[in-house]
Amino acid sequence: MTATATDIPLLSIKAQNAALSAELKEAVNRVLDSGAFILGPENKAFDAEFAAAVGAKHALGVDSGTSALELALEAVGVGPGDEVVVPAFTFVATATAASVLGARPVFADVSEDSLTLDPKSVERLITKRTKAVVPVHLFGQPADMDPLISLAKNRGCFIVEDCAQSHLATYKGRPAGSLGAVAAYSFYPTKNLGAAGDAGALTTESAELRDRLLELRNCGREIGAAYRYVRVGHNCRLDEIQAAVLRVKLKRLKTWTEARRRLAKLYADGLAGLPLRLPPLGAAGTSPVFHLYTVRCDRRDALAEHLKKRGIGSGVYYPSPLHVSAAFAGLGGREGQCPESEKACREVLSLPMFAELGESDAARVIDAVRAFFK
Repeated sequence: MTATATDIPLLSIKAQNAALSAELKEAVNRVLDSGAFILGPENKAFDAEFAAAVGAKHALGVDSGTSALELALEAVGVGPGDEVVVPAFTFVATATAASVLGARPVFADVSEDSLTLDPKSVERLITKRTKAVVPVHLFGQPADMDPLISLAKNRGCFIVEDCAQSHLATYKGRPAGSLGAVAAYSFYPTKNLGAAGDAGALTTESAELRDRLLELRNCGREIGAAYRYVRVGHNCRLDEIQAAVLRVKLKRLKTWTEARRRLAKLYADGLAGLPLRLPPLGAAGTSPVFHLYTVRCDRRDALAEHLKKRGIGSGVYYPSPLHVSAAFAGLGGREGQCPESEKACREVLSLPMFAELGESDAARVIDAVRAFFK
């Protein structure tokens, strides 16, 4: 069967933006007409609205999710000689954020079910040099935070949450992003809340950390001052146009999230009984947001090719664990060091998941997957 015009993509930015076209253009024109392009009223409004949406006391926009991670680690004091525990199975920015500060990323394994940071693996790796632990709420699945928080408290290090894929996720009734010292978000266009380019944000419950982050993102300036510099900082400000775009989309984020959860339930019901490992739907107040719907299959590449021939998109996030990547070769990582992460890299396959995906298309995906195993 060859692909046709009725193909089902892995994700679709166009479908979302088309429905919001007029409102997005109005928001962009509002900024252009105002002449206020840097840290203006759109930033101020977005910070307040995003903090309210994710249940945080303080939020501030930055220019990317990568910058958010770097600033978060720097704000809690990570620097040369420190160690930062990160998962081996994640996007590379989680680890490079530590490296660019002169710290050493220490790669921990992930759990078999949620593919998030395994507390037992972390416990074995924490040393006196550990400054921070970075749980990633991967694919929108909340990490198991209680044991990680307990570990960090007992060992005197900070929890920095990587929420790049987990907007509005909850863990045991508590918002992801409110459980550590500071949290980093990404608004890359394909995220659950996506900008029209690169953008990110930080959240924290601490007024002291908020002020430090405000200074760090704005060239080290004292808050409210133009030419008084209180620390060595960075230029990581969120553009006003991106803030305006994000404000339009933020109003729909809750609705989009519920649509993702409904699709995940359709997939879970439709794929039950197959030789696949399906992502958890959440329990005991823990609610994933399904940035990706990622299954595990020991015939992953064959399944992906089968879906492609039927006009159905899929994707592999991520094909190689970080501890054996060339970027971190100097750290001495080796095969077998993080077995669950390595196995996940061989098995994971993400199926189409976006809020605008219709139930009939989801049914077509389910039928195609089931046909593969017949």
